[in-house]
Amino acid sequence: MTKNGYILSIDQGTTSSRAALVSQDGNIICQKNIEFKQYFPKSGWVEHNPQEIITSTVNCIEYVIEKSGIGQNDIITAGITNQRETIVAWNKKTGDPVYNAIVWQDRRTEYICHSLRDKNYQDLIQFKTGLIIDPYFSASKIQWILEHVDEAKSLSSNNDLLIGTIDTWLIWNLTNKQSHVTDATNASRTMIYNINDDQWDEELLKIFCIPKDILPDVKNSMDEFGSINKDFFGYEIPIHGVAGDQQAAAFGQLCFEKGMVKSTYGTGCFMLMNTGQEVNRSQNKLLSTTAFKSKDKKMYALEGSIFNAGTVVQWMRDELSFYNEAKDVEDLASQSKNILTFVPAFTGLGAPYWRSDIRGSIHGITRDTSKSDIALAALKSICFQSKDLFICLQKDMNDTASNYIMRVDGGMSQNNLMMQYLTDLLQVPVERPVIQETTVMGAAFLAGLQYGLYKSIDELKNLWKTDHLFEPRSKKEQLDEEYNHWLQIIEKETN
Repeated sequence: MTKNGYILSIDQGTTSSRAALVSQDGNIICQKNIEFKQYFPKSGWVEHNPQEIITSTVNCIEYVIEKSGIGQNDIITAGITNQRETIVAWNKKTGDPVYNAIVWQDRRTEYICHSLRDKNYQDLIQFKTGLIIDPYFSASKIQWILEHVDEAKSLSSNNDLLIGTIDTWLIWNLTNKQSHVTDATNASRTMIYNINDDQWDEELLKIFCIPKDILPDVKNSMDEFGSINKDFFGYEIPIHGVAGDQQAAAFGQLCFEKGMVKSTYGTGCFMLMNTGQEVNRSQNKLLSTTAFKSKDKKMYALEGSIFNAGTVVQWMRDELSFYNEAKDVEDLASQSKNILTFVPAFTGLGAPYWRSDIRGSIHGITRDTSKSDIALAALKSICFQSKDLFICLQKDMNDTASNYIMRVDGGMSQNNLMMQYLTDLLQVPVERPVIQETTVMGAAFLAGLQYGLYKSIDELKNLWKTDHLFEPRSKKEQLDEEYNHWLQIIEKETN
């Protein structure tokens, strides 16, 4: 390590904002998390208030700076990670949003995506972006705003509209309107960024009717993004690292080598495999995406996305009142005596099915079905979907024989019952790190490397600490039978 100091890591997620101070030896010394409201104006619509995102983020930063007692000379750099595909549009002169942020979960643009599929744009878009045509990604959300929000139309025609993912919105505000930028990982989730030549794609911009001048400049994940203005916290803090949350999690999990896999179990579930320095174009409906990019190195990944993971646990807590706290689901599920199959398609099914029209269902209910049975089925459903993704990753890599280890993080990875079932089902070890805030750590590591706090990626490997290694121990035959039953139900649901 070459310099001393602490890293401010900002993690702006789907349901909360977080800030943390990370020491150079890879420990979180102080952190603060603030939840904010999600808005559901219509069925399938999901929105955030952009100002609530800024306020919650700033309040988190203020808390950790004050609580830690660390002086201005000791916080040497900042990193940002964020929910990825979510879009904000705002007035360049006033800074006021023209509409609520449209969240990655939002499905209102299915009609746009359906039209693109009918016009046979899938192969073109997948080749250029690595993505499947789906409302999940940013481009159709941007198109919707430009078509339906009158203020956006007017501002765009006068060259006064700016738009971006949440990292862009945060940076623009924190730098006091000085930086309208994003990084390559976030840009690669928009469906208008060409991951082959690393730039906004003119042909795709025309297809989505998006003017290029409203979009941010795209930088490396390790780069100069501007500085947090001194008006916020009394002194400037340079921003040196930015990445989308799942890429940041992979970086925080130290998945630096080809073939390494991480799976994050948060609001949704996101499984990423490092595929090296060449784009691996999925033949199994996974996504090809930029894992991280520096001035001298670029890594790609294959990704599978499960739309509903933690949301299922929240639903059982908030709507069904099965328990008071999300962590209680483990104890409840352990009491189950009956086998059910739960399809948690609250907002459709993600990879490898990509069916936004499917909705949730529970199969096998009888008179003696209990809430514990439903709870266990919910946890198993996330594991079944994880196996769907893992099989696709292996096929795309043309490698089913390697000794994989899956690194896990996110709130649900603390559920030992679920993690043991996952390792039994996949028949691969599942490794949980001591520090679960891997998105926070990824943003910190990116910023620390760019600043010079760390000499190299290899230096970061020495900071890894394992909390628990789950290894397969149950009979594979029984679990294969349960998984095959899941596949049969999914086939019926999707036909």
